[in-house]
Amino acid sequence: MLRDITLGQYFPGNSFLHRMDPRVKILSTMVFIVAIFLADSPLGYGIVAAFTALTIGVSRLPARLLWNAVKPLWIIIVFTVAVHIFSTPGTVVWKFGFLSITVEGLRMGAYMAARLVFLLLFSSLLTYTTSPIRLTDGIEHLLNPFRRFGVPAHELAMMMTIALRFIPTLLEETDRIMKAQESRGADFTTGNIIKRAKNMIPLLVPLFISAFRRADDLAIAMEARCYRGGQNRTRMKELAVTSCDYVGGGAIVLVTVILAFVRFFLG
Repeated sequence: MLRDITLGQYFPGNSFLHRMDPRVKILSTMVFIVAIFLADSPLGYGIVAAFTALTIGVSRLPARLLWNAVKPLWIIIVFTVAVHIFSTPGTVVWKFGFLSITVEGLRMGAYMAARLVFLLLFSSLLTYTTSPIRLTDGIEHLLNPFRRFGVPAHELAMMMTIALRFIPTLLEETDRIMKAQESRGADFTTGNIIKRAKNMIPLLVPLFISAFRRADDLAIAMEARCYRGGQNRTRMKELAVTSCDYVGGGAIVLVTVILAFVRFFLG
């Protein structure tokens, strides 16, 4: 199950999204996340769904890959929907004891589920179509204006990218350790919460040891190659804004404007 989690993975390609500048993709993702919250009607969510589907089609990524990005968080999605269904006041359609389901709750639950799915899908496209090196360069360039305030732009960008890069590796390591512990008689699925927490100790200890070992090996490897980040660092491929970025960024701005118009003038 853990191997199905694809968070942080990069899948090479030559699609429209792969060719876009990472700075534009990061800013576009942030703007679209805000735009999703502007949708509050079936028309608004229809526009978001159509644009998300168009973006997924342009990325040329397999549908199974995108499903794997949403599947690990289905419990959170179901819990969010249940909270809105049973806690939103309105016209009651079913009642049992202190629990009641309302029309407004069903509508709000559906909206929240769709909002979470769109957030996960669109955010996943950023890491799926951007290599770790380009993602680091993009974050560093966006943080450069904050250097004057003492923000270590390169160090922050490097830490975020390395953390994102090692998520699949740590998940694979967790899956391997779980199978090794289960073969020795460990049980991670039965018992109450306290017992399950105690049973996780044989899993967490070797996982932390492995994570620290990998971090130490990476630091030694970077030091051996005389890696020095910061202002004087050179890059083999410099970032450049092209026509793809203008088209992609313009499409995001256009969708945001349309959603704002639908919310404030047609809502």
